[in-house]
Amino acid sequence: MTDNTVRTRFAPSPTGFMHIGNLRTGLYAYLFARKNGGRFILRIEDTDQERKVEGAVDMIYRTLAAAGIDYDEGPDKDGGYGPYVQTQRMGIYKQYAEELVERGGAYYCFCDKERLASLGDGTGVHTYDRHCRNLPKEEVQRRLAAGESYVIRQKVPDGVVSEYEDMVFGKISVDSADIEDGVLLKSDGLPTYNFANVVDDHLMGITHVIRGTEYLSSTPKYNLIYDAFGWQRPKYMHLPPIMKDATRKLSKRFGDANFEDFIAKGYLPEAIVNYIALLGWCPKDNREKMTMQEMIEAFDTDGISHSSSIFDEAKMRWLNGEYLKAMSSERFYDVALPRIKQAVGEADYDLKELASLMQTRVDVLGDIPEKLAFLNEFGDYDLAMYEHKKMKVDREVALRAVRVATDALEALDDWTEDSVKQCVCLAAENAGMKSGQVMFAMRVALTGAPVTPGGAIEMAVVLKKSESLRRMRRSLQMLESAQQQV
Repeated sequence: MTDNTVRTRFAPSPTGFMHIGNLRTGLYAYLFARKNGGRFILRIEDTDQERKVEGAVDMIYRTLAAAGIDYDEGPDKDGGYGPYVQTQRMGIYKQYAEELVERGGAYYCFCDKERLASLGDGTGVHTYDRHCRNLPKEEVQRRLAAGESYVIRQKVPDGVVSEYEDMVFGKISVDSADIEDGVLLKSDGLPTYNFANVVDDHLMGITHVIRGTEYLSSTPKYNLIYDAFGWQRPKYMHLPPIMKDATRKLSKRFGDANFEDFIAKGYLPEAIVNYIALLGWCPKDNREKMTMQEMIEAFDTDGISHSSSIFDEAKMRWLNGEYLKAMSSERFYDVALPRIKQAVGEADYDLKELASLMQTRVDVLGDIPEKLAFLNEFGDYDLAMYEHKKMKVDREVALRAVRVATDALEALDDWTEDSVKQCVCLAAENAGMKSGQVMFAMRVALTGAPVTPGGAIEMAVVLKKSESLRRMRRSLQMLESAQQQV
């Protein structure tokens, strides 16, 4: 590895599922690293033990694998910068916090909870008043030796403006007067999120930090820590939020847009990844459907938006449908088979035939059971479904149509799509009816529904001769009975 090798990281917390906004951050860090011939690192930030969710770490691995985001270093791929799990690095943070005190960039604070609470301004905001900032060194040593509880706080320098050039938003500046002396190491010896990030990013050689805009204005505070240590600052790329609607951000805490939930609904991982890549970024040629390799080649910071994006599941459904339609029939059969079996149960149907019927008629695999509901036995249905003004079909016309089709198909031995269609069209012509009228009524008679994934002929071929004629006779009886009651 050369000194100028790009190194990005994805540092999720195992506090629940992987929501779309978090995954997009990881995706952009991955695309940037791959585009620039760099390395992509996975780090598990699990210092928030109170919110840690059992199984969430495994979920992170599963999600990245399903999304096709392969990392070069991580908890199970040591690249010489580990450990890659924060709770396994605890001694490191204390060591560096104490070093920062020696360098004059931090100090010991002995203020108890009661005193800190008294600093409130009445609105719930507690800004530390730097009470312990200039304690004599002898007093600090005496209180430490006495075992007093303490935290280590950042010593923000007075009278400076901390600024940096963000790769998306340009120059960001914050006056040190607006930066609080925040806690770096808590009284239990655990680091705060902010401090652990800075230390880990430095020690892991992270060259580009990619994260959400919620950190845009706090980054100058982190840069002061880099400066106090004499470390080189990384470059920053802050990403605009993904919104649930015009006013609300997607939130992991509120169960929004869970990657694995979308997989369970029948979305393809590659379609989800493709869609979230477009939430805040647009390639120069405005393409929408892209493979991972195409996204890597096209990715650049110029295409990243400054404004938020609204997550539109309808758009993702459309894109997912484009992926399904573009698949080979063999691959579609493989991915659709579990849903087809769910719909069919133990019934004897040609599963490949059903897959062929579904491929151009669903946008999400989860739609398949509902689309194949016509395979299920149906009871009495509303005969008003036979009424179609445009085709000039009413119940009387439907009765004639179903009778004509049933009588003609009884004698048909070659039960293929072409022969069934030819048989029905000829019977309609001989009866002086339009073939569209007969086929519409036949579809309702076969399925108990006016809208199905495919026309009457396809339904008849899927159901096969015996089942088709049984259903049509039953529907004919319903129509005849209703006619007699008129």
